[in-house]
Amino acid sequence: MPSVEIVTALLPLLAGLGTGLALIVAIGVQNTYLLRLAVSASVRVVTAAVVVCAVSDAVLIVGGVLGVGVVVERFPAALVVVRFVGAAFLVVYGVLAARRALRPSGDVMRVEEDAADDGVVVPAGAASAVGAPTHATDGRSVAERPTVSGPDSTDGPEPAGRTRAVPPVRSAVPVPSLRTAVLTMLVFTWANPHVYLDTLVFLGSVANQQGPEDRWWWTVGAVAASCVWFGALGYGGRLLRPLFARPTTWRVFDGLVAVVMLGFGVALAVGA
Repeated sequence: MPSVEIVTALLPLLAGLGTGLALIVAIGVQNTYLLRLAVSASVRVVTAAVVVCAVSDAVLIVGGVLGVGVVVERFPAALVVVRFVGAAFLVVYGVLAARRALRPSGDVMRVEEDAADDGVVVPAGAASAVGAPTHATDGRSVAERPTVSGPDSTDGPEPAGRTRAVPPVRSAVPVPSLRTAVLTMLVFTWANPHVYLDTLVFLGSVANQQGPEDRWWWTVGAVAASCVWFGALGYGGRLLRPLFARPTTWRVFDGLVAVVMLGFGVALAVGA
């Protein structure tokens, strides 16, 4: 009966979805960096990061189902190399995050133009918090500056038929480029030995316990869990952008990032 076949396929799929979510929904370096991109980078950069995370998880899960995890278990020395490379990267990134939290930079970086089209409303007063000038160099507010007419004037009335361009929104935090974001996310994903043990070995062994037919439905559920979680974190995190218009929020967040990165880096270095 068709209904019985649907239920038979649905049960392992839901089991894979639940197992995948239970394993991936946790505070880790990958999720922390994706959240940072969500509140600072453009939609294009966030989309690329989400794709990297989801595709990497899918490749690892399918590899585990196909038995690649057995190869990983037979070559523990490879995991040792990955462990120390990942630990070094995490410690360096954690130190940089701690430096941003303790000594925030005064640099002002331009937010990519398409980030202004994401529908997120920046709260009133945030312009001054992110570096937009509110006073002229002579101490008067911009609104109080006198209007000067003439060919060399930049504050006088605009000629007929022309409108003054609105300056781009600026942010007090560095916005990573697409290439930097993708490369960093690849390191966070593949230079972590736990991803091989959790995904290749653990998920692969659980999937193969479902039987020759149900294991692929279970795999579909586990892959769907990764897509749902990373998509929700990447695009849902953008709703927090008004909160991150304040420099204090960035200092607190960078402090938490430093704790997560340094904690995982030290744990990897000592073999935890």
